[in-house]
Amino acid sequence: MQLVKATAYSIRTPPPNFGGYFWYFVKLETDTGLTGWGETAVLFSMYGAERGFEGLVDGVFNRYLKGQNPLNRDMLNKLMYAGLSSQHADYFIAGIISAFDVAMWDICGKQFGAPVCDLLGGRYRTRIRTYTYLYEIGGDGDLASSAANWANNPKRVGEMAAAIVDQGFTGVKLDPLHYALPGTQPVGPWEIRMEEYDRAERTIEAIRTAVGNRADILIGTHGQITPSVSRRLAKRLEKYDPLWLEEPCPPENVEEMARIAASTSIPIATGERLAHIHDFHRLFAAGACHFAQPDLGSCGGVTAAKQIAALAEAHYILMAPHVWGGPVITAAAMQIDANVPNFLIQESIYKSGGFFDEIVKEPFKWEGGDLILDDRPGIGVELDEAALEKYRI
Repeated sequence: MQLVKATAYSIRTPPPNFGGYFWYFVKLETDTGLTGWGETAVLFSMYGAERGFEGLVDGVFNRYLKGQNPLNRDMLNKLMYAGLSSQHADYFIAGIISAFDVAMWDICGKQFGAPVCDLLGGRYRTRIRTYTYLYEIGGDGDLASSAANWANNPKRVGEMAAAIVDQGFTGVKLDPLHYALPGTQPVGPWEIRMEEYDRAERTIEAIRTAVGNRADILIGTHGQITPSVSRRLAKRLEKYDPLWLEEPCPPENVEEMARIAASTSIPIATGERLAHIHDFHRLFAAGACHFAQPDLGSCGGVTAAKQIAALAEAHYILMAPHVWGGPVITAAAMQIDANVPNFLIQESIYKSGGFFDEIVKEPFKWEGGDLILDDRPGIGVELDEAALEKYRI
């Protein structure tokens, strides 16, 4: 079996743009007729250069994958890693490798008529526990601006959290601070105003009051604050017993993150912007996190995620895959979740429906807080190319 063609799809998601303004898919084809789907989560890196994705996919495919047997996916992952990154992990390049890697795993599963998790060694579970961000869209339809609006209304946030938990979710996440899209203002980390500390505390208090012990509270900060801010913020929020404090400083300095982890009883979660096993090795060795959040669209794909999970297991760290993108990333993460012993929870964009349902041939099944694994071969999801064309850039 040989890889003969790669097709890239850059699509513009419709409002409210849950999962990002752009999604980037790759379809691989073989000379036997089997096809596989991949996706990259290089979210902000590609903003302003969306049309360049197709050329990038074409170039990488022709240089590294054309004519190769996708069953040799581990070797091909290493080949791309060495050639594209000079053996130094990089978020952007890892995203491209991830898309191709997931697509090759998808083909392998179809070749053997089995879900990817079975090729990885089998299943610990078929129900995948999920959490979702709290979203509210204003009249302008803009996700970012409306989030800033409801963040000033703790009571409303508590009501939203309770409604989500009533649907069955056992985890809710939000960033209680001001979130700035990358490129819209100078790069953090920065100090926050006293009123933001107060608002964050009132918000988390409102959620805990509203949901009680029915659900975990997950706090994200998008790595935008300084370590001193994280320590002060954590001290205020510890009494509400959140499950984690995510990216309490930029992920580039694992030693500083380790010092934060040692200063608070709130567990630290991080990893969505890290790539390949070496980034995670440095993170784990420093004692900088308790929950690892690789994204299957940027960490190096299924191949890398399996390695990261094994390394995390040796450090007693649980896996909580990050999902901010489309259905292929979600489906690939589910295969890892089903297979590894040290799984905790996976991010889901609400119930992994909505716009997902418009571009997939078979929708995801979400039930009682969990995504349900099925027996479809490969990663378990097929995209509708006619639907993709409607949103293609």
